[in-house]
Amino acid sequence: MPIRTAGLSARTRRLLVLAAVLLLAVAGFGVQRAIGGDDSGPGGGGRGEPAAVPTGPRTADRIIPAPLSATPGSGPGYRLTDRTVVRTAAPGPDAPAGQAAEVRRIAGQLAEALRRPTGFPVEVAADGDAAAADGISLLLDPALPAETGAEGYRLTADATGVRIAARTPEGLHRGTQTLRQLLPPQIETPVRAADGTDWTVAPVTVEDRPRYAYRGVMLDVARHFFTPAEVKGFIDRLALYKVNHLHLHLTDDQGWRIEVPSRPALTRVGAVSEVDGTPGGFYTAADYQEIVRYAQERYLTVVPEIDLPGHSNAVLASYPELDCTGSARPWPYTGIEVGFSTLCPTGDAVFAFTRDVITELARITPGPYLHIGGDEVKKMSEEQYAGFVRQVNAQVLAAGKTPVGWNQAAPGGVGVLQYWDGRGGRDVDLGKAAERGAKVIMSPSGRSYLDMKYESSYPLGLVWAGTIDVWSAYTWDPDDLVKLPAGSVLGVEAPLWTETLDTPYELDLMLLPRLPAIAELGWSPKATHDWDRFKRRLAEEGARWDAAGYAFERRPEVPWPAR
Repeated sequence: MPIRTAGLSARTRRLLVLAAVLLLAVAGFGVQRAIGGDDSGPGGGGRGEPAAVPTGPRTADRIIPAPLSATPGSGPGYRLTDRTVVRTAAPGPDAPAGQAAEVRRIAGQLAEALRRPTGFPVEVAADGDAAAADGISLLLDPALPAETGAEGYRLTADATGVRIAARTPEGLHRGTQTLRQLLPPQIETPVRAADGTDWTVAPVTVEDRPRYAYRGVMLDVARHFFTPAEVKGFIDRLALYKVNHLHLHLTDDQGWRIEVPSRPALTRVGAVSEVDGTPGGFYTAADYQEIVRYAQERYLTVVPEIDLPGHSNAVLASYPELDCTGSARPWPYTGIEVGFSTLCPTGDAVFAFTRDVITELARITPGPYLHIGGDEVKKMSEEQYAGFVRQVNAQVLAAGKTPVGWNQAAPGGVGVLQYWDGRGGRDVDLGKAAERGAKVIMSPSGRSYLDMKYESSYPLGLVWAGTIDVWSAYTWDPDDLVKLPAGSVLGVEAPLWTETLDTPYELDLMLLPRLPAIAELGWSPKATHDWDRFKRRLAEEGARWDAAGYAFERRPEVPWPAR
């Protein structure tokens, strides 16, 4: 991942931010006020006060990402009470093995999410009559149109209950996220909400399915390490907006974060530090598999990345024999420069190393993708680089996975390319690869990189790709960014690099409110993309984040409700 400028150290920045938080707390302001610039701007709305909690049922025109269609009904809607249950139907005779248990698990997740804030018992009635009144029904319905796909669903609500139908359990799960948005914001609170909250779902019929198959967010755990519990919290935020891939950037110059038993020095040496020299860390195989399991239960596929052949200083510190160019920096390396480190371009030793790593990572990763990096390699010739990528690409295929690489890897024959940088003719290389059949994940650095500052004065993040406010994150189209053959775009991904971020609080500030913008580009039909309507829907999400205890940046371009 490219870095062109460096700011204050993370340690210095944290002290300054903490001081600002304390001063503003004394002055009587909320913690959101501690980060940000001036209090005015496009769209109005200042910072510093929690978003107001809207009263009455939330209507379907508030859903993020915007659904394919939402038709308001008539009547009073469905109100949750102490009699509400979540029902599932018995599977049909042709249902895949284990599907009934999967639907029951989704019902249990929903019941728990409703039970906690409402105080109602919300039991699960499994394998019965999902059409019974006075409850929430989850129904697998193979008769739904084929274009509904694996993630699509139909949600209907009226005075008798809420019914969610889908062709697969995954579709049911997406529908439950929409149901949460149709309830008052207090549904997200981790404790019981105030008595008297009106838990009414307005009458509506929602038909929905995603625009793109791949909708991802990347978390860099190499520059700063985040624990499994912290990654799970990150996953919770992504699931709210129907994101379906979590890309984990597991290795870089500053640290190696995944256990490889056949290469113990990677974690014994390469995992000890991070940016600024604070202690690092790594995931054991069990840690990683627990993250994968947690993500799977929320229908996110984990995409692990081992960045090769550059961004490899932690590897070279662990196995110096893989350094043929003298590119390694003294260890531990705690800065944020890029492009200096490179593995040997050829030789049995380097490809034995890559095979060991790929084989182990493929073994513990159930998802189809394995990301091999491939960006910013400055100490190999073009021929050497293409040859290296071809070799590693073949190893990933032999391990039963689909290789993914940053867009520089196009000459190496990688079948899924992640576009972040079109400089130096790389748009042309990407177009040629797409003509050969490669698929493209759109992650334009000037639009989707969540570590870019909102504005130049913002104390977190970097500016090498410019500044990205919420308007900039929302007002672009993945199909129109680069000239590619029709159908080449697999989806979108928003990377969150962590050179300047080392706490979940700081991740939240950079993630929210830009995450819903990128999520809507990936899920919603192009015809629904409208900034003026989106910013009003986004403004109401602030109350949900307040209820959930999530930090977020109250950007002035969003018209947050007044208190």
